Amino acid sequence: MLNDRPEVTELATVPEAFVPIIKLKFSSIEVDLLFARLALPSIPDSLELIDDALLKNLDDRCVRSLGGSRVTDEILRLVPDVTVFRDSLRAIKLWAKSRAVYSNVMGFCGGVAWAMCVARVCQLYPNKPAGTIVNRFFAVLSQWNWPSPVLLKPIGPAPPGDQRRIWNPKIYPQDRGHRMPIITPAYPCMCSTHNITKSTAQIMMTEFKRGLAVTDEIATGTKPWAALFDKHDFFTRYRYYLQITASSPNAEIQLKWAGTVEARLRQLVMKVEEVDTVDLAHPFIKGFERESYYLTSDEVRVIQVGDVPPDVKGRTRADIEGKEGAGTVYTSSFFIGLLVQPKPGLFISQWGLTHSGIS
Repeated sequence: MLNDRPEVTELATVPEAFVPIIKLKFSSIEVDLLFARLALPSIPDSLELIDDALLKNLDDRCVRSLGGSRVTDEILRLVPDVTVFRDSLRAIKLWAKSRAVYSNVMGFCGGVAWAMCVARVCQLYPNKPAGTIVNRFFAVLSQWNWPSPVLLKPIGPAPPGDQRRIWNPKIYPQDRGHRMPIITPAYPCMCSTHNITKSTAQIMMTEFKRGLAVTDEIATGTKPWAALFDKHDFFTRYRYYLQITASSPNAEIQLKWAGTVEARLRQLVMKVEEVDTVDLAHPFIKGFERESYYLTSDEVRVIQVGDVPPDVKGRTRADIEGKEGAGTVYTSSFFIGLLVQPKPGLFISQWGLTHSGIS
């Protein structure tokens, strides 16, 4: 059905995700579609998804799919002033994207986690305007006693007859391992930040401290608000980078393959963190897609590792039409910045790649 709509492009299913989704662009706007099957004969227009009774007899995947709407509704119910909350959240989301710390899949906070952090600050300062909330956001999170959880309300017991797992570090060793737990307020309460690694936690703490310093200067009139949203310097910050490139000869296959690779990059980051000489493994929050046109098999091999020659970069589809052995390679490249501290007696060799045009 979606394929039949001309507005829909880049349609891909991600059934193996923790929350299965359908990703697409509708009129160039990115959309994630969730699905949950309710144990009801029909769906009334007045249905309130916050009702815990709806979770009865649902499997865990459907419960997680419903969680997005249930958590959003609960957040709005728990903040003292919805308008202040929304204005503050818009600023924090813009800041997180500008500073490249907005990506759950890459080990940073996602949209729901940032919303819950802003909501908690709104609860702590119920009568403050949005500008003050943004400053207090950075003050509170930069001084938070991690891994103490961010909670919008106490974690309550399960409804009668429902024994789903609830976040509880006293019982579950996996929950004790969460570095910066931000807990969803709707049942079953879960940690929305289980993906955070040692490196991404350190990066976000650095950004919180920067945000506090900048907003303090904004408050005194020595800096404009635009300074808070200065663009990240990821591609000039490190001496060493890992580049991971996923490639395929088909656009539809590439969407799924790139999504699979992206979903597993966090595991690579955690492995790299274990290397003695690596102090920090910093994943960038998104990949970079390219459609390259080749004339020879040698060009294919070079393109597949993400090192596209200048003459290939300037080539168009028209340049290869009708030529034997020519074709298209679709690539998605992901980057991990490395802060490396060589140990005595060890030598680090460098294989350089240029990153011109990456932002």
